[in-house]
Amino acid sequence: MSRSSFLADAEAQGAGAPSPRVADPGRGRPCSLGCLLALAVAIAAAPAWSAPAYTVETIPLPVGLSAEVGGVAFLPDGRLAACFHRGEIYLYEATTKTWSLFAEGLHDPLGLVAVSNTELVVMQRPELTRLRDTNGDGVADDYQTITDDFGLTGNYHEFAFGPLLDRDGNFLIALNTASNGAGLRSELRGPFNPRSSYSPEDRMYSSVPWRGWVLKVTPAGQVTPFASGFRSPNGLGFDAEGNLFVPDNQGDWIGTSPLYHVQPGKFHGHPASLAWKPGESRPPLTIPLEELDAQRTRPAILFPHNILANSPTQPLLDATGGKFGPFAGQMFIGEMNRPRIIRLIFDKVDGQIQGAAIPFLDDHGLRAGNNRLAFAPDGSLWVGQNDHGWAGDKGIQRIAWTGEVPMDVLGMKLTRNGFELTFTRPLDAAIASQPSNWPVQRYDYDYHAAYGSSQHDLEEAEVITVHLSPDRTRVSLGFADLIAWRIYELRLDKLKAEDGTPLANPLVCYTLNHLTRNTPPPPPAGRERKE
Repeated sequence: MSRSSFLADAEAQGAGAPSPRVADPGRGRPCSLGCLLALAVAIAAAPAWSAPAYTVETIPLPVGLSAEVGGVAFLPDGRLAACFHRGEIYLYEATTKTWSLFAEGLHDPLGLVAVSNTELVVMQRPELTRLRDTNGDGVADDYQTITDDFGLTGNYHEFAFGPLLDRDGNFLIALNTASNGAGLRSELRGPFNPRSSYSPEDRMYSSVPWRGWVLKVTPAGQVTPFASGFRSPNGLGFDAEGNLFVPDNQGDWIGTSPLYHVQPGKFHGHPASLAWKPGESRPPLTIPLEELDAQRTRPAILFPHNILANSPTQPLLDATGGKFGPFAGQMFIGEMNRPRIIRLIFDKVDGQIQGAAIPFLDDHGLRAGNNRLAFAPDGSLWVGQNDHGWAGDKGIQRIAWTGEVPMDVLGMKLTRNGFELTFTRPLDAAIASQPSNWPVQRYDYDYHAAYGSSQHDLEEAEVITVHLSPDRTRVSLGFADLIAWRIYELRLDKLKAEDGTPLANPLVCYTLNHLTRNTPPPPPAGRERKE
């Protein structure tokens, strides 16, 4: 189970629901909050650290603030804007290390955009709101509803994420589904749809409009349904080409947490949202699995559960032009359940985006709960942390590049018979040339109504050839065969740079959907598996 702060069945105490339960790691079955306490103790015991390539700095926050961060963004003048769970927005001036209150009284804000030095747009739970400082005193005095044209039931799990500003000035927002960990309030907003309402079978459901959808909102507030099929889409981001990426969190219908390349009109697998699809009259859970499977868009990247990420958050493009190290043009994404930031390497194959996910920063002074990311004008990465009464932490941390190039995987792409990996520094040729030093496993996860999935079709994928480039920064791996619709997990712990430096992050997980040629159709859901 995801155990994903506010994305899992959390905060239930305030909604009149039973105490939240989480999954026993590796089993996908509920366990008590003792699991979370053990995780918290382990994180607290992690040693303080500063890597040669990156430093982690904890930002002091106003006294008395409950620093559960819902959003971070930089104003054009370089100040940081941060919104917090209990409804405040503060501005931070880094040169003087001072905070000032910009707005308050908001309802569970989970994202914001800085339009100018005097205007912010924030995603509250009940609405998308424009905040303006019209008299120049540094405090918002004009609160405008851009839109509240979506449903609310009072269910604790109905979070609202975003906004993300597109190239045309529109806002993209994402709406969480409701959870059967709590019911509905007596007063609803929006029409009630009994085809997707609370029942023991509907773990996550969408009984009011657009729950489980990404929506497009014009600056004037006009709402257009954009894409469906999401469970807990905590974050939205564009890559350098303007492709939209949205993660989801492991749970019912989601075997392991995915990252989707989201395009208009596509369905992404969780059926609850289909209650609001025009022309669809069937209760979502009565739609045959085979039909749902044939309609759904497959994830561009999968995050193996309890291995890479349990609860991915906001994807963010590194557009710093090299101020943050050698990874410019790639994307980073947060993880709630452990002290980790993940790096994404996209690979377009057969016209489709897939690729690799690699830990970027793991422990080493970073806290858990990495919920929101923003790059500062100086190229440092600011991370807002959140636990929302669940797994995670609170506060804001700043990650800065020292100028030293880390020893790490820089790129990865699929070839006709394997993969080509590039590295930031030359490899030790004697170690890298041995196929046995490149252990690879491959596996996949089920698409089904159950909560999460174990790994299936798990097997070793033997590397039979290794070719190094003359400068020893590029390696071509050859396999006896490649199988589409699998995750290829590489464990590169034995590799070293030519000066003996080990890899900073030896875990690499590549989601191989499409081959360079002759890609077979995806296997059907619910098929018989070989274990």
